[in-house]
Amino acid sequence: MPETSPASPAPSRRSLLAVGGAGLALGAAAAGGAVALTRSGDDGDAMQPAAESGGAVPFHGAHQAGIATPVQDRLHFAAFDVKTEDRDAFVQLLKDWTKAAALMAEGRPVGEGAYGGLAEAPPDDTGEALGLKPSRLTLTIGFGPSFFEKYGEKFEIADRRPEALVELPKFPGDNLEKTRSGGDLCVQACADDPQVAVHAIRNLARIGFGKVAIRWSQLGFGKTSSTTPDAQTPRNLMGFKDGTRNIAGTETKRLDEHVWVGGKDAADADWMRGGSYLVARRIRMNIETWDRTSLQEQEDVFGRDKGEGAPVGKAKERDEPFLKAMKPTAHVRLAHPDSNDGITILRRGYSFTDGTDGLGRLDAGLFFLAYMKDVRKGFIPLQRRLSAHDALNEYIQHVGSAVFAVPPGVRDRDDWWGRGLFEKKA
Repeated sequence: MPETSPASPAPSRRSLLAVGGAGLALGAAAAGGAVALTRSGDDGDAMQPAAESGGAVPFHGAHQAGIATPVQDRLHFAAFDVKTEDRDAFVQLLKDWTKAAALMAEGRPVGEGAYGGLAEAPPDDTGEALGLKPSRLTLTIGFGPSFFEKYGEKFEIADRRPEALVELPKFPGDNLEKTRSGGDLCVQACADDPQVAVHAIRNLARIGFGKVAIRWSQLGFGKTSSTTPDAQTPRNLMGFKDGTRNIAGTETKRLDEHVWVGGKDAADADWMRGGSYLVARRIRMNIETWDRTSLQEQEDVFGRDKGEGAPVGKAKERDEPFLKAMKPTAHVRLAHPDSNDGITILRRGYSFTDGTDGLGRLDAGLFFLAYMKDVRKGFIPLQRRLSAHDALNEYIQHVGSAVFAVPPGVRDRDDWWGRGLFEKKA
């Protein structure tokens, strides 16, 4: 595996002293992980075993890490609103964020570190990840529709909004909360240690103080999808395996076909070539109702048996499903590519539980994350079908929603997040 390009140091504490810091809640204790697969080579597609589960995932590559990368155990996802109208200041923030992200992905502190500098100034790094391994940390950035609507003219990028970056329509059953939806920017931090993921978002928020502010965020645990070939499919909080046919990080052809934006797809936005589109949905599960539902009905709802995860009438999880043997409203039948003209998305969802709702019910469910090359041809038609017919709708409700254009990867130490969007054409 070629060596990762060295990252430039993040801005010094002196340059940040006038800005101050923004505190976020600390994460939980460290969590273990299985043997990882990491990116190798310039194209970012090839996967090879990592030396250890706590190792580093290369930050630089043709595609951003955190998409086809093997799914880690923990998530801290944050949506930001932009607060500055100064184009140069915002571009500098993207550069500073990129440098900090590259350092943290290697398990190194931000800037001059968490201690040993000027006693009169706040440290550059918040310090809670000191002594922890990189834990396969990946950081992935995206730009929302509102970013172009609010700052397109001010930042001289109005004509560079991709046609595929559309607001999601309201689907039947949606009960979206404004405080958990939208955002000008997003950063997805995935790691095998929750404290490493929280540390990453916390430090980016601190660096961005005065220029961006967190709009909403979500902690996730227990991955519900896998991008690793032949790995056991994780279970969601309903106890079922879902997403058995998820795209694997080694499936270059399927990634090119369904995930990465290509030349012809990006005719109106060439800066998106090699990027993707992200849909984030906070889906609350009616856990108490589900837990009182019979096993037979639960299996009918999904179209799988609960023990093995096999499709109806089959013996093993990965047996080819016979869709007509399932009920017409079964989730697997309705979501399967064969029922949707081949629509395929790459899923990276996580379970969440955020206390109770004040009525003694768990506020828990699925934080759904999915990548695709065009939201208009991927998530939107798929969700229209599911929201209208899926038996699972009796037990879930979509309460948060956002969509983002995720640019290609950072190629080397001179590159930075969103460079293609902001570079002025000659």
